[in-house]
Amino acid sequence: MRIGIRSRILLGLFALGASLFISKPAAADTIVLKNGRRILALSAFEDGDKVRYLTSAGELSLPKSIVDHIEKGGAMPMDAPGASAANLAITPPAMEVPEGGGGEVEHAAVHDGAIDREYIGKAEAEARPGNRQANAIAAMAHHSAAMFELSHGDLEHALADERTALTYQPEQPVLLMNVAYMYLRRSEYKQSLDYLDRAGRVAPENPDVAKLSGWAYYGLNKLDQAVAEWQRAMALRPDSEVKAALDKALRDKREEESYRENESTHFNLKYNGGAEPSLARDVLRTLEQHFSEIESQLSYTPPDSIGVILYTQQAFADITQAPGWVGALNDGRIRVPVQGLTGVTADLSRVLKHELTHSFIKQKTRSLAPTWIQEGLAQWMEGKRSSDNSAALTKIYGAGQSASLGRLEGSWMGMDGNQAAYAYAWALANIEYIVQADGMGDIQRILDRIAAGESTEAALRAVLHSDYNDVMQSTAEYLKKAYGR
Repeated sequence: MRIGIRSRILLGLFALGASLFISKPAAADTIVLKNGRRILALSAFEDGDKVRYLTSAGELSLPKSIVDHIEKGGAMPMDAPGASAANLAITPPAMEVPEGGGGEVEHAAVHDGAIDREYIGKAEAEARPGNRQANAIAAMAHHSAAMFELSHGDLEHALADERTALTYQPEQPVLLMNVAYMYLRRSEYKQSLDYLDRAGRVAPENPDVAKLSGWAYYGLNKLDQAVAEWQRAMALRPDSEVKAALDKALRDKREEESYRENESTHFNLKYNGGAEPSLARDVLRTLEQHFSEIESQLSYTPPDSIGVILYTQQAFADITQAPGWVGALNDGRIRVPVQGLTGVTADLSRVLKHELTHSFIKQKTRSLAPTWIQEGLAQWMEGKRSSDNSAALTKIYGAGQSASLGRLEGSWMGMDGNQAAYAYAWALANIEYIVQADGMGDIQRILDRIAAGESTEAALRAVLHSDYNDVMQSTAEYLKKAYGR
């Protein structure tokens, strides 16, 4: 996403200070385990012998026996980054209980706030060809471990456990769908479709297969297939999540029906029929140049073709429904208003490079990078630097009013123009400090660790030996030294 207003921070913005970010956060619940570990959730409630809770991964559960208490109504961080295909509001399918297993398998596999690998090993030892119940129990044990890991943000190990579960029940539709779901969360849409195709052969009338298939096709920028799958899912079972996704896809489809298409090695471009074909060709040439530069800087090549749409100003506003300060958007596809242009201007080139950087980061980190890294690095790559904003930023930091990087991890779409201007400038300054301190190698290593499932602050500790507070302090000191203010 690229801010479409002048982002220089003036002293008037400093006067607002931290009030820009003291608006009341959304309420949340905290599950406190008996071992002292705390799990933050959108909501949590007791249900028999389980505690169920809602997270960005959908509804998950823990055995009530390992929970000490639930703290209601705490502070919730900002939403997960962006509105990309990897972050559609779609929950995983519910797991069926294996024959004879009941809740005992789940409780035995995960208890006291940890996974019992010894129990899972015994379940594996008892599983053998022809023993249907033992195989189902081994599958459920690994599935329970996967759900526990998913609830703690460990997507990498959750996927490994869920794939292991499949070795014991290779034709279990829900296991196939859960593996597909995790690949969707990693923005690996082609891999997801492989498992959904297998699930569809076993359970052709399962609405969840169509629901998740629509998500995969949407992520691959195949709108016709996404719409068809989501319409099929709605016919099989009405679902509010599917309806919201379908409505969004239909808006895109209606707008793009009259659009022309063009493509290049790494891009599939659609543009309004009234636009100049020469502009489309120029955009593709510019994007390919930027692709090579970003590929070199990040030492990464996105495996999937990147969708690009050129809109009129009104169509951009209608389709994206973004705040007025948003000048371009990347929600899995690069969306840019280009009304009145006949060629790529210097400003449009910067916009394209900014949004293309988002595509690289999203694919490299499987959409796990926080917004401040996304926006800070995208600005750095397009050529912005902190010289104009250094004085105001250092004053805000010196007054103890800087927004913590933790508060800037989630979505910025609810901010007003002033809040967004500050967030963009502060994100850029922190990225600029990291790059200037030791080059792009540190950025690459941080992104790799985030992709592996580490929290952003843990990745900073491992690479920079600094936590968020250390990085912000070093950034403020860098701004004073670099710009003499």
